[in-house]
Amino acid sequence: MKKSSIICIVLGIITSSLYAQNKIIKGRVIDDDLKPLLFVSIFINDTIEVGKTDMNGFFQVEIPVSAKKILFGSLGLELANIELMDQCDEVDVVMMLSGSYDFMSLKKVDRLRMKRFQRLSEIHKEAFEKGIFKTDKACYTQEFRAYYKKKQK
Repeated sequence: MKKSSIICIVLGIITSSLYAQNKIIKGRVIDDDLKPLLFVSIFINDTIEVGKTDMNGFFQVEIPVSAKKILFGSLGLELANIELMDQCDEVDVVMMLSGSYDFMSLKKVDRLRMKRFQRLSEIHKEAFEKGIFKTDKACYTQEFRAYYKKKQK
């Protein structure tokens, strides 16, 4: 009886420690003009804030191993929703400045935003060449969020 209760306790401790594993993600956040962004909030699960960038745009956060999506957001910037690939622990992010588009349809605004969004990988490479980023390619995929939603028929 004692042996079985001890085995149950040991297995319970081992199992709970497996679920509590975290990983450390570090990197830098800049805008599309290659300037560091300070105090950008970093979220997981769209609502849980896990950290902020420092005065030079650097960050280091601890997230659960199960978390695959990270959201970066701040005033005056478009949200950057990224999905991490496996073995990704160095995350360098380029964020787009948010603008106002007066007297334009949402379709046109999305086309203009998409053009800027498609340049982000070029800007990432340029930042690496100038020594701003440590990685030449992003180890994540970034999602474009459109303002205009097509109507379902």
